[in-house]
Amino acid sequence: MANLKAGTRPPWLGLGAAVWVQIASGNAYNFPLYSHSLKSVLGFSQLQLTMLGVANDIGENVGLLPGIACNKFPPWIVLSIGSFACFLGYGVLWLAVSRTVLNLPYWLLWLALCVATNSSAWLNTAVLVTNMRNFPVSRGTVAGILKGYAGLSAAVFTEIYSTILRKSSPNLLMFLSFGVPILCVLMMYFVRACTPTFSADSTERGHFLFIQVSSVVLGLYVLTTTILDPILHFSAEVSYAILFGMVVLLMAPLAIPVKMTICPSRINTPEMPNQPVAPSDETLQGEGNAGKTEPLLTSSESATCLGSFREGDEASEVAMLLAEGEGAVKKKRRPKRGEDFKFTEAVIKADFWLLFLVYFTGVGSGVTVLNNLAQIGIAQGVQNTAILLSLFSFCNFIGRLGGGVVSEHFVRSKLIPRTLWMACSQTIMVITYLLFASAINGTLYAATALLGICYGVQFSIMIPTVSELFGLKHFGIFYNFMSLGNPLGAFLFSGLLAGYIYDTEAAKQHGLGLISSSISCIGPNCFRLTFLVLAGLCGVGSVASIVLTKRIWPVYQVLYGRGSFRLPQTSNH
Repeated sequence: MANLKAGTRPPWLGLGAAVWVQIASGNAYNFPLYSHSLKSVLGFSQLQLTMLGVANDIGENVGLLPGIACNKFPPWIVLSIGSFACFLGYGVLWLAVSRTVLNLPYWLLWLALCVATNSSAWLNTAVLVTNMRNFPVSRGTVAGILKGYAGLSAAVFTEIYSTILRKSSPNLLMFLSFGVPILCVLMMYFVRACTPTFSADSTERGHFLFIQVSSVVLGLYVLTTTILDPILHFSAEVSYAILFGMVVLLMAPLAIPVKMTICPSRINTPEMPNQPVAPSDETLQGEGNAGKTEPLLTSSESATCLGSFREGDEASEVAMLLAEGEGAVKKKRRPKRGEDFKFTEAVIKADFWLLFLVYFTGVGSGVTVLNNLAQIGIAQGVQNTAILLSLFSFCNFIGRLGGGVVSEHFVRSKLIPRTLWMACSQTIMVITYLLFASAINGTLYAATALLGICYGVQFSIMIPTVSELFGLKHFGIFYNFMSLGNPLGAFLFSGLLAGYIYDTEAAKQHGLGLISSSISCIGPNCFRLTFLVLAGLCGVGSVASIVLTKRIWPVYQVLYGRGSFRLPQTSNH
C-alpha cells in the first residue's frame, strides 16, 4: 500500500488533477455525437442503435471491479487500467466508423463500446474514492464538484467536436482513443491518497467556492460558444482561441495549490480528541502508529444519541454497546447506519435497496432520454441536435453541482437528509416527461434543460448519501453497485421500450412491415408512450424517496447534530 501524502496542499492538487480526469471520464456522454454515424454508415436500425446505447451505459456503470481495486491498489494503477480500456474500445469503433476495417460484426462493436465506456468507471472511481477520503467531512461538496465536472464533460467534448474536430465522428473517436489516455497518464501522479482533512474552516470553504464559481463560468463559456458556432461560423483561428480559453478555465482549480505554494499560511490545527482514524485501508495503514484515539462520543453523549439512532434497541443492549465503545467488552457486532459496512452487511438493509430504487428510477429514466436525444430532436423538427446535447450537459452540470451545494447546506443547517432533494427532483421529472409527451411547440429546449438539472441531482445526492449511511471504507463498491441502476434503466427503457416503439412508429409512417430497416421517425408519437412510462416511473421514485427520507432522518440527527459532520466510530469486524 502506498503511504499517505502529508500536508495541506496535496489534497487540493489532487482535486485539481481530478477535475481533468473527471472531464475525461465523461467520454461515455459522447454517444449522441457519433450515434448518427453508427446508424448511417453501418446501416443500423433504431433498435440496434438503442442496444448500442445500452452497451454504452453498461460499460460506463458496471464498476464493481474498479470499486474493489480501489481498496487494493493505488489510484495510478486504477487510472492506467481505465486508460487502456479507453484506447482499446474507442480504437475498434474508430476502425469501423472510418471504414478502415469493413464488415466488423455487430457483437464486436457492442463489446468494444462496453470496453470503451467502462474506462469511465475506472477513471471516475479512482478520483471519486480518493478525493472523498481526502475530504471526508465535505463529501457533498466534493461529490457535487467532481460529478459536476463529469456532467460538464459532454459540453466540453461537444465544444471540441464542433470547433476543432469540425463535427467529424471518426475524428472524435480517434481523439477519444488517444487523447483521453494521454491526459490520464499526465494526471495520474497527482491523484493520490493524502492525509484526510477533518476540519472545514473558512479558507477551505473559500477554496471550494472558487472551484464552484470557476466551473459555472466554464459551463456558461462552452454553452455560449457551442450555440454561437453554427450562427457565426467561427474561423479556425477563432476556434483555437475558444479552445485555449476553455483550457484556461479547466486549469482554474489548480490555482489553489499554486496560491498555497506562493503564499503559504500557518494553519493551527485544533486538537480533535474525538477524531477517529479515516476508514480507508490506506489511511488505516498510514496512521496505524499515530497513537490511540478516544471514542467519538463520550458515555453521556452516546447514551443520548443512541436512543434515537438504534431504533428501539433494548436498554441492556445499549449498555453493552457503550461498554464495547469504552473498551470494557470486546464483542463483535453488526454496524449501525453511519458506520463502515461490508458489502454483505449492507445488502440486507432495506435502506440500501430503497436508495437503489430511487436512484434507478431517476437515472434510468434520464439516461433513456439522453441516449435518444438526437432522435427526439429530429422527431420534433430540430436539426442541430448538438445544441440540445450541450444544453442537457450544462444543465446536468448545474444539477450535479447545485445538488451537492444545496444538500450540504440544508443537511448542516436543518439536518434534512439529502434524499429529500431526490424526491423533489423526481417530482419535477414527472412534469418534464409529460411536457415531452405533449410535444408543444417551443417546449423542447425548456424540457431538456429541466430534465438535465433533475438528472444531475440524482448523482450528487446518491454519492454522499451512500457514504454517510454505509461508510467510506468500502465506498467504491457501494457507489458502483448503485451505479448499476443506470445501465439497468437503459436496457429496460431505452433498449427494450424506446427503441421498439420508435421503430414500430417509423414502420407505420413508411408503410413497412419490418422494423429493422434504417428509417427515421417524425412526429410526437415516436416517443410519446415512452415518455408516459417514464413519468409513471419517476412517480414511483418520488414516493420511494419520501419513505427513505423518513427512515434515515434520525441518522442525520446524529451525524450532523452539531452543525458539522461527525465520523461515527467504526464497528469491530
